[in-house]
Amino acid sequence: MPAWNDYKTEAKSRGALAFELYAVRSVPAKDPAAVRANLPDHLAYQGEQERAGALFLAGPMSDETGEQMEGMGLIIYRAASLEDAREIAENDPMHKSGARTFTLRRWLVNEGALTLSVNLAAQSAAFK
Repeated sequence: MPAWNDYKTEAKSRGALAFELYAVRSVPAKDPAAVRANLPDHLAYQGEQERAGALFLAGPMSDETGEQMEGMGLIIYRAASLEDAREIAENDPMHKSGARTFTLRRWLVNEGALTLSVNLAAQSAAFK
C-alpha cells in the first residue's frame, strides 16, 4: 500500500484533481432521544462550519435498501490537515455529547463533475 502523500503525488502526476477532503461517518451511540436533544446545537454548529468554509457537504444516509433511515450521517469537511478535520468533528455537539460517534477518513477527489446554475433575475440557484 502506498503512503498517502505518495498516492496523492502519483494521482496529480497522471492528471487527476487530487483534491483532499475529509469524510466523517457519524452514527448514533445513544438512544434517539439523545440525538434529537443535540440536534439544534449540531445544526447550529454545522451552520458555523459552513459559513467558515469548512463544511463542504453533510446529510443523513439511508440503509442499504435506500428505503429506511438508520441515523447514519456523512459529513465532508475542508481542512488544512487530518488533525484539523478531527478537531472540527470532535467539537460537533453530537460527538462532544456522546450522542453520536464518528470515523474520519481522508478522501482524495480525483474525478467527477459539479453543475451550478445561478439565475440572477430569478434570484435562484440549483446544484446538480
